[in-house]
Amino acid sequence: MARPGNPRPDLSADPAYAPLKARIIARTGHHYYTDKDELLIERLHRRFRAAAVADCAAYAALLSSGAEGEAEWARLEAEITVGETFFFRYAEQFSALRATILPALIAARASERVLRIWSAGCSTGAEAYSLAILVHELLGDALPEWRVAILGTDISVEALATARAAEYGRWALRTMPPEDRLRYFTRLPPAPGIRREGGYALRPEYRGPVRFERGNLLSLVEPGPPQGEPFDLILCRNVLIYFDARTVAAVVRGLGRRLRPEGWLLLGHAEPSPAFASFLDAVSLPGTVAYRPRAEAPPVAPPVALSGAPAPDPVPPARQATEPLPADPGPGQSGAAEADAAAVPAPDPVTAPGTGPAPAAPETREDRPEEEDAVDLDRIRALADSGETGAAWRALRGALDRDPTDTALRFYEGLLARTLGRDAEAERALRAALYLDRGFVMAHYHLGLLLIALRRPHEALRALDNAVALSQALGPDTALPEGDGASAGEIAASAAAARAALGGAGSRRS
Repeated sequence: MARPGNPRPDLSADPAYAPLKARIIARTGHHYYTDKDELLIERLHRRFRAAAVADCAAYAALLSSGAEGEAEWARLEAEITVGETFFFRYAEQFSALRATILPALIAARASERVLRIWSAGCSTGAEAYSLAILVHELLGDALPEWRVAILGTDISVEALATARAAEYGRWALRTMPPEDRLRYFTRLPPAPGIRREGGYALRPEYRGPVRFERGNLLSLVEPGPPQGEPFDLILCRNVLIYFDARTVAAVVRGLGRRLRPEGWLLLGHAEPSPAFASFLDAVSLPGTVAYRPRAEAPPVAPPVALSGAPAPDPVPPARQATEPLPADPGPGQSGAAEADAAAVPAPDPVTAPGTGPAPAAPETREDRPEEEDAVDLDRIRALADSGETGAAWRALRGALDRDPTDTALRFYEGLLARTLGRDAEAERALRAALYLDRGFVMAHYHLGLLLIALRRPHEALRALDNAVALSQALGPDTALPEGDGASAGEIAASAAAARAALGGAGSRRS
């Protein structure tokens, strides 16, 4: 089953691959991989090498081998949920935390002087420690009088080990001004491995309130009342894309049940769903949407296995009832959809980086087969989802050299450029994608979010208006291509909420 010149087995031709894939999805709930065989196969190859197994049947047998199998399940689950994280990711949400959410919680909890926060799917800990830094600054001299507890949970043992060490390279601190790096961290000397150029160790005063535990978000869908003390604030960002819609609703409802009545929940920018309105109240804040508990929430049906898939293996109980998992999956969700663009003004044409004026797409592409385009996009997505952003950027540049008028490539250029902190390039690339396709819903949406971050509210309003109008022209359940399962209705609601959060930014048009 090996390809010529390639010692790796071709798992897609392995008759045991399909049942193994179905078993993995049923066990983990990661429907994200339903149409992402190349990415799943790449990650399975890593586990095959590490476990010294030859094919899918042998690996399936290993997963069924008692305690050894459970240990391998833990390693596999960590492998397929690997993601990128960095300090103070999503500036809009941290602005909302600083200006509104945490001050409200501090006021509400002033009599008890207790604050409990949960970073669900914490990966290597940057989010949990960012929260610790922010709480430290907001409480100031009153901090010793408070009991602050920040719990970070993830499925990956390796990620949690990094989190507990609290040592990071420059990449994890890339959005942080130099003066803040010196305030919150101490410099580490160069060392073999990941710290060849030196690194940064978080100062002890910011590590004290934080602890890390392993846990699984799917434990939230188990029946029964929640155990343990409730939380004042929960962050579960860029985790839900792994699950199907029913599991997402059950997990979010479980998160809501673990909040205090005055608590707050933050999700990733593209993850809100109108379905949450039956059990959570959405609160529009500048640049983002937060959720608060709603009393008497109706029950949500538990998730079911894929049709024809084996029933899920039992999920081991979490070490605590408040411990869930997955990690950040890399750049934000994306997609394109065809719509009648006459209802919205056309975006201004712009010059894409390094290409001159963007020409019209050629009528035929015989010299560039569609299969090659798909390979380029799959490779770029796989690298980005694995947190290998630099490699994804290099692959993207090569693909754009071959085809500078590919709309999806321009869109991913915008997402990756923003991840790399290159906001000007991100804006040019997103506008180039819109020049090539005025009906590109997700390009309008992400351009709007970028313009909010750049403090250009009038332009942000126009981009978000376009995203809403184009999405509403489609059926609400229409899956947006390249959207990782995001529907037109979900994106319309998210764009409308972001637009509403801008409030009195000015007139509707810039």
